Amino acid sequence: MIWKRFFLTGCIAVLFTGYINAQINWELRADKEGIKVYTRNMDNSPLKAVKTECTINTTLTTLTAVLLDVAGSKDWVYSTKSISLLKQISPAELIYYSEIAIPWPASNRDFIVGITVVQDEKTKAVTVLGLNLPAYLPEKKDIVRIQQSYSKWLITPLPQGGVKIEYELQVDPGGKVPVWLVNMFATRGPFETFKKLQEQVTKPVYKNKTYSFIKD
Repeated sequence: MIWKRFFLTGCIAVLFTGYINAQINWELRADKEGIKVYTRNMDNSPLKAVKTECTINTTLTTLTAVLLDVAGSKDWVYSTKSISLLKQISPAELIYYSEIAIPWPASNRDFIVGITVVQDEKTKAVTVLGLNLPAYLPEKKDIVRIQQSYSKWLITPLPQGGVKIEYELQVDPGGKVPVWLVNMFATRGPFETFKKLQEQVTKPVYKNKTYSFIKD
């Protein structure tokens, strides 16, 4: 119970932070194949926050199933070397570990994130929040543990069918990271991820999924 209160409190704080950040203007960096990638400066940091927008011909339930399928994330999340489920707190809450492959000479990064899925009863919009939990496991040799990150998915059903996705990511990769590498992950990474996500939602494994906490 203590863990769950901590987790939910953290998610509420992250959601409030996301609301404040939403008031800041974003700069469009890429717009192709129906995927828009924006960046903006982060306070007191040389790094940039990233926002990705697109529409996908799928349902809220199917997309939720994809996002909760930790093992399957390796098929579509950019530069993922390994990923594993650490704890299933509830059907709508889990904790996972992931290692990100970084081009030489930089070191690979890893992170531990707890996610929770909630749906607005009136609008049916689904929000998926990611809370960084860097101390959940001991750090590994030669891999830099990401200490600060924030992610938020806002998935809104469209009247004509399909869903609109607004995804925000703020992450401090830690250590020394070349500018070219930061730029690559800020633009190419989101585009490649969402391009593969459009393919991932069509896989038969997600077709008949149902959740008591999601209504299409």
